[in-house]
Amino acid sequence: MTQISSGDFDQTLDITRETCPMTFVRTRLALDRLAPGQTLLVLLRGDEPVRNVPATARQLGHTVLSETVLPDGTVQVLLRRG
Repeated sequence: MTQISSGDFDQTLDITRETCPMTFVRTRLALDRLAPGQTLLVLLRGDEPVRNVPATARQLGHTVLSETVLPDGTVQVLLRRG
């Protein structure tokens, strides 16, 4: 997978040092600040956040556009606000 370039999203959120449930709390707050249709690139680590952040975003009506694992283990999740 290739890394997403900066022109491919509106905002970025690095939650690689956060633990659940704060990972999605911070993600939701960032999504709430976006206009519908805007995109948020979330950088995260760990099995639980990788499972929960995309699933919860979908449940709240947002779209998961991509999930990319980088060589250092960081996961990039690109979300579009619904």
